[in-house]
Amino acid sequence: MAYRAADPTANEFDLAPQGTWTGYWLAILRVVTGWWFFHAGVTKLIEDGLAYSYGPMYLQEMTGTALGPIPVWMGENLGWAIQALVPLGETLIGLALMAGALVRLAAAAGAFFMTLFWVGNAGFGHGLVNSDLMGLLLFVTMIVLATGRYYGLDAIVEKTEFVKQRPRLRYLLG
Repeated sequence: MAYRAADPTANEFDLAPQGTWTGYWLAILRVVTGWWFFHAGVTKLIEDGLAYSYGPMYLQEMTGTALGPIPVWMGENLGWAIQALVPLGETLIGLALMAGALVRLAAAAGAFFMTLFWVGNAGFGHGLVNSDLMGLLLFVTMIVLATGRYYGLDAIVEKTEFVKQRPRLRYLLG
């Protein structure tokens, strides 16, 4: 790894996805994002169990947001499911990302969560580009670059005969 100031177009510094430094960085990005979601979920589980009542209450208060009446309806009618799914989902997404297992599937679920958080953000009080959007971009990055293939369990699972005979599974792995 080197960089020549005299010729910045020289291709001696390689950040290709198969490069070592890029692989390390993608693995770190995946694990740190996983820790972020795992910590958010497991904290809710420890404090409230499967009765995270703030979730439905938050949705019911989103009357003036970009999603309109949808979150209000969800908070009023699906509150029982949201109370359990938010902490469980965050915890499982975090565990999957940290282990590097089913990363694309977990990252898609995380992107779904972050999309709801971002779009449902009451009036974008912190602007359109906020931490919810940054989280969404992290999850999309993990989907696109298949970060589970970098020092994750997906790299091992994808080498099995079971996956080789079912190549469509690679869309969930990686």
